[in-house]
Amino acid sequence: MREAIGIVETRGLVAAIQAADTMVKTANVKIMNYQVVGSGLVSITVSGEVAAVKAAVENGKKVAEEISEVISFNVIPRPHDEVDRMF
Repeated sequence: MREAIGIVETRGLVAAIQAADTMVKTANVKIMNYQVVGSGLVSITVSGEVAAVKAAVENGKKVAEEISEVISFNVIPRPHDEVDRMF
């Protein structure tokens, strides 16, 4: 995998859906995965070019904060190929 990976984790499904919608509308990113972690935590993972993922995660985080609590967020610019196995 040579694209960047971005992750936003929220408390609540509604905030996660809104974050995902905002991220794909902000930049040219694809939703790779979403996981309902438990205890109300939902994680959305996107991929794309580094600048696009950074912009998407930042905007997704801002919008999700208006609805619910953002637990964590992160951008991995150029993940190792072995990271691909996790998805």
